[in-house]
Amino acid sequence: MTAPIVVGLVGAGFVANIHARAYRRLSDRRVRIGAVTALPVEQAQAFAGEHGIDVVCRQFEDLLGRREVDVVDLCVPNNLHAPFTIAAAEAGKHIICEKPLTGYFGGEGAFDPVGRTPKGRMLREAVRSAESMIAAAERNRVKLMYAENWLYSPPVRKALRLAEASGGTILEIRAQECHSGSHASYSKQWQYAGGGALMRVGPHPLGTAIFAKQQEGLQRYGRPIGVRSVMAETADLSRVRSFQDEETKWLVDDWQDVENWSTTILTFQDGTHAIVSASDTVLGGMEDTLEIFLSNARIACDMTHNTLIRAYAPDPSVFADEYLAEKLETKGGWTYPSVDEDWLLGYPQEIEDFVTTLAEDRPPLCSGRLGLEVVRVIYAAYQSAEEGKRVEL
Repeated sequence: MTAPIVVGLVGAGFVANIHARAYRRLSDRRVRIGAVTALPVEQAQAFAGEHGIDVVCRQFEDLLGRREVDVVDLCVPNNLHAPFTIAAAEAGKHIICEKPLTGYFGGEGAFDPVGRTPKGRMLREAVRSAESMIAAAERNRVKLMYAENWLYSPPVRKALRLAEASGGTILEIRAQECHSGSHASYSKQWQYAGGGALMRVGPHPLGTAIFAKQQEGLQRYGRPIGVRSVMAETADLSRVRSFQDEETKWLVDDWQDVENWSTTILTFQDGTHAIVSASDTVLGGMEDTLEIFLSNARIACDMTHNTLIRAYAPDPSVFADEYLAEKLETKGGWTYPSVDEDWLLGYPQEIEDFVTTLAEDRPPLCSGRLGLEVVRVIYAAYQSAEEGKRVEL
């Protein structure tokens, strides 16, 4: 029997828990989590106990030094993605990097980069950072796998297969991820997150739209159709005076220097378009939707408000002890409980693809190259919003 692939998990928060559950679902024992590291170390120890991990490393460098670790899974704040990826590559480890691949977080000692740095410079620096990650992986002959779970979601996979089978032209894509806001403290500051809603939840719909047109181009012309230009608007809508005056805040409202609302229009090289929304100003739980408008078909996906099951409770206490859905503000009234949220959002499929990528030495569905294109579009969108004009790529 071939020895299992050993994962070194970095982080012990929300996404790390999702990844740990996904590894556990692989029933053929091709993979195991061999070590975990996180700060504070007490959090890593509690995480290890919950998921049956034998080794807790106090430092990231200690995890890299463990010979049995084959691949490092980075579930850390965005500003750590690039340095940790490069360090892992130099140590000869394969890398799974959560979205977004990287970004712009300021120069040495910078505290408020969004207030002092033009977005055009951010675009150049963020792209350079992504390119350095890809180069480090290629130089050390390790794989850089980009964890974009939307592209592994069963509804999205089926939608893309239907689009390909139709033979039609994708004329427009509308996609969004929206909810009531992140409670992670790092997500509210540019120096750690590299942006707000567009940077944090926007990569899902943006990456899917970019990937869909790339695949159409490969099918139709033998080369991907890329993004030609970007237009965008961004805002922190929690600054609206009347909202600030409200006593009860159902939405997260303590953003520091990042936006909580964005709309981005992509123009592709063939003249077609995508409209992408990313927002922290939407109540009612996660809203993950994708619509593909073709010349001969229309396809619509709803990954979060599906109707596999509906439930009603006159009071939130009725379902107090049962998980219903991510970012749901109340369990009262009509709800749409997810039957298997991780599966519907593609996390186990994503991890299985990465494990198979390493076992069979083949390219992953989502590589660092897709992550690079998403970063390029995100920061072009920030530049467009700042300058009030279209940004050509």
